[in-house]
Amino acid sequence: WTSEIFSVLDLSQNITMEAKIFMARVADQAERYVDMVDFLQNIVDESSDDVNMDVRNLLSVGFKNLISGQRSAWKTVQAIEQNKKYAEYQKDCEDYRSRIGEELANNCEKVINIVKDRCLPKAQEDEAKVFYLKMIGDYYRYTAEAATGDQLAAVTENALKYYDQATTAGEPLKPYNSTKLGLALNFSVFYYELKNDSSKACVIAEEALNGAKEKIDEMDNEEARDALSIIELLKENLDLWKEEEGGEDNAVEDL
Repeated sequence: WTSEIFSVLDLSQNITMEAKIFMARVADQAERYVDMVDFLQNIVDESSDDVNMDVRNLLSVGFKNLISGQRSAWKTVQAIEQNKKYAEYQKDCEDYRSRIGEELANNCEKVINIVKDRCLPKAQEDEAKVFYLKMIGDYYRYTAEAATGDQLAAVTENALKYYDQATTAGEPLKPYNSTKLGLALNFSVFYYELKNDSSKACVIAEEALNGAKEKIDEMDNEEARDALSIIELLKENLDLWKEEEGGEDNAVEDL
């Protein structure tokens, strides 16, 4: 990706780290997500140690919004392409959808490379490692949404690899830790959507829910606030999957 009018890297060379974080938030509010990611990438590069949770959360927001338009556009064009009313334009829609899919794959690859090469090597805490490994798995999963053939097989395998690594890295974390619960949520969606394995998806979601419930009395207010929204999403998905009756795909929630 490139900024259309100016490079924020030129601007960020002359301001403090605190100002860069502030400007990343400004770019978020302005919905300038390419700029937001550029600011954050510069912050990551200049930090000798891993960034704090606030910056990690900004990275998550910036990356997700950077590709959200492409994900939704791909799905919209696919729906129109499959509509029999527009059968004469099916090939045109297919070609257009393929171009959007390439853009999505390229941006996901850039995100994956930033996290792999610049963020993960600096991570020392278990939670940070889980956060980054999960994120890599997520962006391989997003790539898979628009992939076919050998590419689909490769990115699905990579998503599984990094979700598995994140799960192992998260073993020391408390069961109600929001990063660990978020991993369980997205990993279960991976099994449901990419592996077509609703049984495995249910197992992952149930284990996360049961583990959190057993320790719920130990949560402080901040931990409870972060965890409860994810627990609710896990419950919603689990209810959908268990009620599923041999037919329609259900829309599921992830982070």
